[in-house]
Amino acid sequence: MKQAQIVDDTEDVSLDFGAEEEERALRKTNIRHPMAAFFHLFFRISAIVTYLFCDWFSTSFVGCFLTIIVLLSCDFWSVKNVTGRLLVSLRWWNQIDEDGRSQWVFEAKKPSPHSRISTTEVEARIFWLGLVLCPLIWTLFFFTTLFSLKLKWLALVIAGIALQAANLYGFVRCKVGGQPGIPAPAAASSPQRPDIIFGEL
Repeated sequence: MKQAQIVDDTEDVSLDFGAEEEERALRKTNIRHPMAAFFHLFFRISAIVTYLFCDWFSTSFVGCFLTIIVLLSCDFWSVKNVTGRLLVSLRWWNQIDEDGRSQWVFEAKKPSPHSRISTTEVEARIFWLGLVLCPLIWTLFFFTTLFSLKLKWLALVIAGIALQAANLYGFVRCKVGGQPGIPAPAAASSPQRPDIIFGEL
């Protein structure tokens, strides 16, 4: 019986030397989803550039307003539904249950040690920098618009802040709620709410 155990313990095991280093190097340098990374920044930057230079190209306030709102809406949709899933493996949405109550769902993909990397550090940096910096820029626009008394642009700037901040809030909740060791309702300061669901992709 003891001889059988020794045979089992001395089985051939394939050792994959350097696989972790190679995977780490791929994670640091590769952009696996270049189109998603491009569109993550394209709509955001286009809305900001259009806001800054719209008066140079057009005298129509309505045309500028609608162009910027369309760009902000495309950005909101693409970040929430596409680039968040591809670049950082996070997603969030709101659903209405049978009782008519609103439920917020936040999901983070659980990293698997055996599967190939789904996101890279470069993609994550692009995602989070774009997600954090653009609401700050729109907040700066809010104060400059307010203090320069260009009140007709104030509604547009508030819409920009609202759309950008909603995505930022949703993805921060996904990131915090998806981390191991943190309770499901994501923060100790917020009371446990039955209308918020945290899960894994």
